[in-house]
Amino acid sequence: MKTAKKIMHTALMEKHPAPWYKHRWPWLLMAGPAAVLIAGFITMWISFSGADALVVDDYYKQGKAINQDLRRDRAAASLGLSLSLRYDAASGVLIGQLHGVRDDTALNLLLVHPTVPERDIRLVAKPDQRGVFSVELPMLERARWQVQIEDVARSWRLHGEWAWPQQKTTDIRPLSDKV
Repeated sequence: MKTAKKIMHTALMEKHPAPWYKHRWPWLLMAGPAAVLIAGFITMWISFSGADALVVDDYYKQGKAINQDLRRDRAAASLGLSLSLRYDAASGVLIGQLHGVRDDTALNLLLVHPTVPERDIRLVAKPDQRGVFSVELPMLERARWQVQIEDVARSWRLHGEWAWPQQKTTDIRPLSDKV
């Protein structure tokens, strides 16, 4: 019992106690809030550094446009159209055949990148009488592309997905055929 009192007395009488920053408990208690502040600033930087390209400003107008697109899909189905595509990476050529085409008017081909709109690719293809066309295309990025092809007058449209390079070729049929 005497030794315990003696130790307490010696600790109280110590003239120069260690400063707070030399103890580990204050640092351990401050580490949690400091980590939360750092994570908060990182999250804020991520949110402000780039806009979300997938958000649509006018969703009502876009919804009305979807209905018009469905009419174009139905028009492609009534014409019996389908598309076959393959990409020759060695020569940098996209080769396709539009089945059911009756004339050789120009076609608008759109390859939509799944996340970055700046990487979308717009091409104009001129098929022959059999519907075969080829278009020069630089190296196609590995992605799950949305493929859309339509005539210049925008009276019909074919739309589908292509996971390149997992799928070497893709066949796209009208929407009503898929359902």
